[in-house]
Amino acid sequence: MSERPAQPKLPQAPSGAALRRGLAVAGVMTLACAAAMLARSFSTEPPRVQLTHRITRGDLVVTVSEQGMLESENNLEIKSKVRGRNAVLWIIESGSFVEQGDELVRLDALSIQEQIDERTKFANWSQSAADGSAARVARAEIAVSEYEEGRYRTQVLSLEKELAVAEASLRNATDRLQHVKTMAQSGYIGDLEVEESEFAVEQQRLNLELKRTELDVLRNFTHKEQMQTLKGNLQSVTAQHKANEERATADASRRDRAVEELDYCVIRAEQSGLVIHPNAAKWESGPIAEGTNVHKDQLLLLMPDLQTMQVKVGVHEDTVKRVKPGQNAMVAMAEGTLTGTVTEVASITKPAGWWTGNQVRYDTQISLPPQPWLRPGMSAEVEITVATHTDVLLIPVAAVIETDKAAFCWVQTSDGPQRRQITLGDTDDVYAIVTAGLEEGDPVLLNVSAYERPTGDSNPSEPSPTEDAAPSSDRDKGEAAD
Repeated sequence: MSERPAQPKLPQAPSGAALRRGLAVAGVMTLACAAAMLARSFSTEPPRVQLTHRITRGDLVVTVSEQGMLESENNLEIKSKVRGRNAVLWIIESGSFVEQGDELVRLDALSIQEQIDERTKFANWSQSAADGSAARVARAEIAVSEYEEGRYRTQVLSLEKELAVAEASLRNATDRLQHVKTMAQSGYIGDLEVEESEFAVEQQRLNLELKRTELDVLRNFTHKEQMQTLKGNLQSVTAQHKANEERATADASRRDRAVEELDYCVIRAEQSGLVIHPNAAKWESGPIAEGTNVHKDQLLLLMPDLQTMQVKVGVHEDTVKRVKPGQNAMVAMAEGTLTGTVTEVASITKPAGWWTGNQVRYDTQISLPPQPWLRPGMSAEVEITVATHTDVLLIPVAAVIETDKAAFCWVQTSDGPQRRQITLGDTDDVYAIVTAGLEEGDPVLLNVSAYERPTGDSNPSEPSPTEDAAPSSDRDKGEAAD
């Protein structure tokens, strides 16, 4: 039998124990290397391991990252319309989908029914008083017309008649006196009869003057006084009637309002859609549940428009100046990632407190495209793109040392590491733009802490720093241009 050629052995996958042992050994080696590097950083000898990065050109996208929560741009607010404080008997669960006309909230109506009974009683009393005063006004108006067109005219006609009778009686008495005097001159009658006739004429004259005076008093004084009295009474009862009418109207309005509020004790959906409870900040005194007392105009529920969703985030005061409406934002949620647009940045901020970590933040709105899975209250990670730089020199932030006056880095040269002043532009906290002091291809050291010493700490064995870079004025120009 011919021997079968030997097959090459394939490498076997390490077992779980072997893999854990390998990871443990790698971890120990990593810790050892880190300890060695840390020890060399405190030694006076130059480091033997030099981690470098070669300066290259590339693109830099600067973003602002914040956490936010989804909400709707358009919310139908459902508020209590019942005056005073009323207990909630039942409220729909948050996140329920309802149809138009479905019951959402039911409030206690017992106190409202008591108000209806009480207001109805007062409304009836007031209306009765108004009806009585209306009758008195009608009588006062009739009294004015009755005197002006009735009694006064009757009195005037009666006095004018009496005045005419008095004038006729005076003429008759005067004629009789003339006859008596003629008869006395002829001797047929005596002086006594003449005196009686003269007395009768004087009586008739006085009676005529009395009737004339009575007529003048009636026309010039009695009539005016009576009219003023009657009109004053009419004005008085009219004013009282107006007051009674206003009181009756007010009591009837209170009764009708109480009847209307009885209908408000059952709140129904004005449209179909999702119903949610507002967040805790809008509840004013905690979540609303059965037995909770609510007051008039208190927000009870929201019906969001799911087609106009947005994310609300608080941007820190250090970066809010770079955020502008129209900028793109990546919004990451548990269900997926969407591209949104910044629509609004608040010009003023709310007071900082423990609920904001004592940080000043500005409310910023990011609109999102419609998605069937978007729901209010979902948390989101937002990354707003505030600047995009193309084809620029980039340096790792780990290779930069910044002071109050300038920025520096360590460059690996043929003569060893050299300290160089540089001018920086924009940064994304990982890479920074270099506008002066470096060229493409320059190797910079990443472990710069091994070469930087505190002020006054010098070591002759370390390589002397060479500041071959742009002056500080160039850095100022670079920052101004940025």
